[in-house]
Amino acid sequence: MENVIITGATGMIGSHVAKILIDNGINVTAIIRPMSEKIGNLKDAHDISEQDGKGRLQLVECSIDELPSLRDKLGWEHDTFFHFAWGHTYGPGKYDASKQEANIKATIDAVHLAYESGCKTFVGCGSHDEFGIISGKLSDELPKDPISGYGIAKLAANRLSALECRNLGMRHCWGRVLSCYGPGDNDKTMVMTAVKTMLRGDKMQFTPAEQIWDYLYVEDCAKAFIAIAEKGIDQKSYIIGSGEQRLLREYIYAIRDAIDPNLEVGIGERDYSPNQIMLLSADINELAADTGFVPETSFEDGIRKTIESVRQSLENQDELTSI
Repeated sequence: MENVIITGATGMIGSHVAKILIDNGINVTAIIRPMSEKIGNLKDAHDISEQDGKGRLQLVECSIDELPSLRDKLGWEHDTFFHFAWGHTYGPGKYDASKQEANIKATIDAVHLAYESGCKTFVGCGSHDEFGIISGKLSDELPKDPISGYGIAKLAANRLSALECRNLGMRHCWGRVLSCYGPGDNDKTMVMTAVKTMLRGDKMQFTPAEQIWDYLYVEDCAKAFIAIAEKGIDQKSYIIGSGEQRLLREYIYAIRDAIDPNLEVGIGERDYSPNQIMLLSADINELAADTGFVPETSFEDGIRKTIESVRQSLENQDELTSI
């Protein structure tokens, strides 16, 4: 890779992919939502790009429903396209057919933009929601029966973008993410909600937290996508996770202990949600065999980095409020 395009580049995963690539001398065209509130996630990438020997960062504002408008406007020739942009991943929109249909169209538009920009490889970002309600270690061989509009759309986007890449003579790979966490994470995730609540010294109510889960630190997740782009097999989908599993309550206690071991944690004070999955972990054997990817960050180390990032962000907000 020399010149890549990333949609959703201000998101948690996309921004970390950008930082790693730029740090390794690769030029990045970052397609971001106009007036993105998450532009700060690319600050480190911008700082890196200004250093000698590092790749360049080109910011292009464009909503995902207008990707065709970027034809012939992205500057230098590109070789690899990472598609992370996706609307309505939380809330009612996750189950809205029309909103999710727009995401499918945007993915096909991204394939055509990749082709028109000279890219030979297209890498898309999927989700465990593509499988539906399955308890166990996820591998691509398992049946897929998604129940949310989001999961249905991700699965359709995967298959249709793979078909279109084949028609256009492009290499296509897809990475299905289980549970990723780290700096820049969405406020609605369990990890980020817990971190912010506990940093305030407040008590958070949890389910019995007997689920067995798999969490992967975002920097490792970004490296997995880069490894897939470099070495993944054409037309193949990969499960991205740590390959390790723990009780959810163990993750919760690890967050608590890294902040304040004396904090009270309300385990068992909430009911499970309907259709709660009780076992979810990643079979990363094929990912490791094909690309050499190996997770490097333990949850304890990753959560410390995440907490420090959130703490600094909250302190900066307090400073602005006091001015």
